Amino acid sequence: MLLVLGFLPIGAANVLAVAAMRERAEHLGYSVAAFRGIGVLQIAGALGIVGGFVWWPLGAAAGIGLVLLMIGAVISHVKVGDGLGEYAPAIGVGVLALAYVVTVFGAHL
Repeated sequence: MLLVLGFLPIGAANVLAVAAMRERAEHLGYSVAAFRGIGVLQIAGALGIVGGFVWWPLGAAAGIGLVLLMIGAVISHVKVGDGLGEYAPAIGVGVLALAYVVTVFGAHL
């Protein structure tokens, strides 16, 4: 549930292109439209986690998608020369998403 509570508001902020997210997009070299697309993926991942309570493959796929998004976030931060402090949250959330995926698969294998 932490993943849902984390990704829904961040995804909404990206979709709505709030000022802080527009600045983040520019810093990372993304267009606002691209950041909105990322926001849609974040929201879809969060909703997929919720849907995973009903149909576990959906939750697993959503979790994998969120892991991939966080890998992309880390790569983006490294490419622009950000320090660990800038991308540590993406690593932490990515590890949390990976733990979720492993738990879901482990429970159903």
